[in-house]
Amino acid sequence: MSVSLFEHPVLAAHFGDEAIAAHFRIEAEISTMLTFEMALAEAEAHEGLIAPEAAVAIVKACETFEPDFSALREGAARDGLIVPELIRELRKTVPAPHADHLHFGATSQDVIDTSLVLRLKMVIPMLTARLENLIASLQDLDERFSDNELVGRTRMQAAMPIPVGARLRAWLLPISRALDELEDVGPELLQLQFGGGAGTLDKLGENATGVAMRLGFLLDLEVPRSNWHSQRDGVARFANWLSLVTGALGKIGQDIALMAQNEIGEIAMTGGGGSSAMPHKQNPVRAETLVALARFNATQLSGMHQALIHEQERSGAAWALEWMILPQMVVATGAATRLAIELLDSVESIGVTQ
Repeated sequence: MSVSLFEHPVLAAHFGDEAIAAHFRIEAEISTMLTFEMALAEAEAHEGLIAPEAAVAIVKACETFEPDFSALREGAARDGLIVPELIRELRKTVPAPHADHLHFGATSQDVIDTSLVLRLKMVIPMLTARLENLIASLQDLDERFSDNELVGRTRMQAAMPIPVGARLRAWLLPISRALDELEDVGPELLQLQFGGGAGTLDKLGENATGVAMRLGFLLDLEVPRSNWHSQRDGVARFANWLSLVTGALGKIGQDIALMAQNEIGEIAMTGGGGSSAMPHKQNPVRAETLVALARFNATQLSGMHQALIHEQERSGAAWALEWMILPQMVVATGAATRLAIELLDSVESIGVTQ
C-alpha cells in the first residue's frame, strides 16, 4: 500500500482528485514560488529599493529557470526547506551585479506561505463550483422525488413515514451553509505573507509598507496588517471548513449506503462496485468512500489545531505539520466533491410513490 491513497498509482483513480492534486505537486509549488520572487523584484524596483534593471534580470531568470531537483533534494535534506537551495540555484542564473537583489528582504516562510495561498486561490473556485453543482443536483432530486415517501429512522430504528424532501433538505442545507461560510473563511486565508527574517521587514526600512502593498497588488492578494508567520488561525479555519464540507458529504454517503441495503431498498442507482467473491453484489463504493473521507478529514483537523502552536516568531515543527496535513485535506475534499457529484448523478429513484 502506498504512503498516501491520494497519490497511489492505482487507487488514486478512486480516492484522489487529479485536478486538485496537481496544485500540490512540486512543479506547481516552484512555479508559484517563482511568481512571488518576480513580483517581489518588481515591487522593490517600483519603490526604488533596487534598480529597474535588476528587476528585469530577476524576472527573466525566473521565467527561464529550470530547477535541479537533485540539488533541491540535497538542500532540503540539509535545510529542511526548499527555498534556501532554490534561491541559491536561482542566483546562479541572475547576471551580476543583480543576483544579490533576488529575494531581498524576504524570508523562506514568505515564499512558502504565499506560494500555498496562490495555489489555494486556484483550488477554492474549483471546490466552490462543485458545491454549487451538488446543490443543483439535490434540488433536481427534490423536484423529482420530494413527494415520495421514506421510512424515517431515528437511532437507526423505524420511526414514522417522512417525505423524501425532508431527507434531501438535511443533505442540502449543510452544503449551502458551507458555501456561505466560505465568504468569511476565504478572505482570511488568501492573504500575502511578507514579514522578512523575524517578521518586521527590517531590511526594507521605511519602504516596507510600500513594497508590501505593491507586492499584494501584483499578486492580487490582500495585504494583512502584519505578517502571519506564527498566526495560523486563518489556515486552521480553512481546514475546519474542509472538514465541514467532507462531513456534510459523508452524511449523504452514510445515508445512501444504508438506503441501498437489499432489505431496505429505498434508493435505486446505476453503477456500483463489484466483488471478487460475490458477482451478484453492487457495492455502494462512492457512498462508502464519502464516509471514509469525512472521517479522514475530521481526524486530520486535530493535527491542524496542533499546528496553531508556533514558538515565538516562527516554528519549524508546527509549520512542517501543516505541510504534512493540509494538502491531503484539500485533496480529500476534492475527491469527496467529485464522488458526491457522481453519486447523485447515478440516482434513478428515491422512496416510494404515494
